[in-house]
Amino acid sequence: MTTFEFTADLWRYAGDAAWYFVTLPHDVADDIDEITLDRRRGFGSVRVEVTVGSTTWRTSIFPDTKSASFLLPVKMAVRQAEGLDAGSPVAVVLALVDG
Repeated sequence: MTTFEFTADLWRYAGDAAWYFVTLPHDVADDIDEITLDRRRGFGSVRVEVTVGSTTWRTSIFPDTKSASFLLPVKMAVRQAEGLDAGSPVAVVLALVDG
């Protein structure tokens, strides 16, 4: 499994839904873009396994043209378990998942 480690701020989507995301750093996004070009899923998503603190889960990251990167959604259970809120720096370990 190809793994990346980085820290980025958690932010809340400005729409009606209470979605929270971490935008991947551009160097990480560029590497993932190159590695996964031929195995993307719907909407260009990429399956990943993520660890934040002591919480690990599987999800997908999604390309975002506005930031020219990928967005990692961070669900409420993770935010609560790890004490995260908008603006919190998040140390992420992200592994690409085959399939």
